[in-house]
Amino acid sequence: MTIMTLELDDSKADAFRVKARQIGLEPEQLLSEIIDDIINQPEADFDSGVDDVLAKNRELYRRLA
Repeated sequence: MTIMTLELDDSKADAFRVKARQIGLEPEQLLSEIIDDIINQPEADFDSGVDDVLAKNRELYRRLA
């Protein structure tokens, strides 16, 4: 098993904890479920989702480059 570390600002981490507990999961469990969903998504849906995120954040990425 691999351990991964994710950096989030405090407000996002707190909001994620609240959301996870609202549905009866620990944050780590919810994140694992989300990752499973992404991995098991049909390729076309995944590609479409990635394209949407990239388009939405294109200006930000340009500024960071």
